[in-house]
Amino acid sequence: MMAVAPLGAATCGLNTQGVDFGSYDFQNSQNLDSVGHVTVTCDVSTPYTIVLSPGLAGTFASRIMQSGAHQLAYNLYTDLAHASVWGDGTGNSVTVGGAGTNTDYAVYGSVPAGQNPYIGTYSDVVTVTLNF
Repeated sequence: MMAVAPLGAATCGLNTQGVDFGSYDFQNSQNLDSVGHVTVTCDVSTPYTIVLSPGLAGTFASRIMQSGAHQLAYNLYTDLAHASVWGDGTGNSVTVGGAGTNTDYAVYGSVPAGQNPYIGTYSDVVTVTLNF
């Protein structure tokens, strides 16, 4: 038996470039900002939604990077002004929707100033989901 895709069905892929904040200076009064990317590629133009998880230990109100038991708060946004937290549509977060065959979306990250973390390498894992 041969499987047949429905007429107009799309095949889509997702490519991500993580947000790399570099070094955090606890004495700096400015937030540490950086940008990552999510690229959606589909073989035919189709509508889709991109969802980001809150990470391993955080929430949409405040994502958390960890270095062992130590934590550093940050968040991810859909816009340069950091007005909309990119998430799953719950907890005051929003999803990003689009349509097309090849579109790149910037992921704006920010680590708030005024934190006093222990020295270490901090990271988090955020799951990116493409619904189409």
